[in-house]
Amino acid sequence: MIQVIPAEKRHFSDIGWLKTYWLFSFAEYYDPNNIQFGALRVFNDDIVEAGTGFPTHPHHEMEIITIVLEGVISHQDSMGNKTVIRAGEVQRMSAGAGLTHSEFNLAEKPVHFYQIWIYPDIRGSIPGYDQKSFEGISRMNRLLPVASGQGLPGTVTFQTDANVYLAAPEPGIEIKFGLAQLRRGFLYLTKGEISINGQILHAKDQARIVTEGELRFRAAELSEFVFIDVA
Repeated sequence: MIQVIPAEKRHFSDIGWLKTYWLFSFAEYYDPNNIQFGALRVFNDDIVEAGTGFPTHPHHEMEIITIVLEGVISHQDSMGNKTVIRAGEVQRMSAGAGLTHSEFNLAEKPVHFYQIWIYPDIRGSIPGYDQKSFEGISRMNRLLPVASGQGLPGTVTFQTDANVYLAAPEPGIEIKFGLAQLRRGFLYLTKGEISINGQILHAKDQARIVTEGELRFRAAELSEFVFIDVA
């Protein structure tokens, strides 16, 4: 089964400094039928205004992956990391038994990023951090792995049996992916128009896939999307 959820079904929150679309229940948005998808718990599409951000707050027992699309965000945590994450970079923070961190946009322009939370396979682990730049690495007409709990080379690593990919297919190009038994696929279309096994998605639509077998992603125009293969 491939369930296509249109963009307008996302939950939108605007608190001034933060404009965000929540694809799953989060904060004050609660839908008992939209808590998680397999081990995938959160997918937020965030824009943070210049000079604002998230003050220090705790996390535990979660793999948190941040993909920056535009701008730059500064990060500081209780593990001693003090970094910036720029467009084209991916960060992973393993909260494990517990940590605190803050995120601020100290630049002069808004920052646009995706934040993804995935439940870990192992609880109580030591918190960890990883960050990599994928700037200049082509995702054109292929699935580029950027975060992996299966040890895929060149990725930020995490502690869940899942993989996160970015792709940018050109018009008429078809990308294939074999979804194994007992796996789930989640796709969020950043821009463009694609079809998945004939079902059409437009910009900001999402697809939740439980169909075992070959998936065929075909672009009708230059498109960009995130795809997550998760247990």
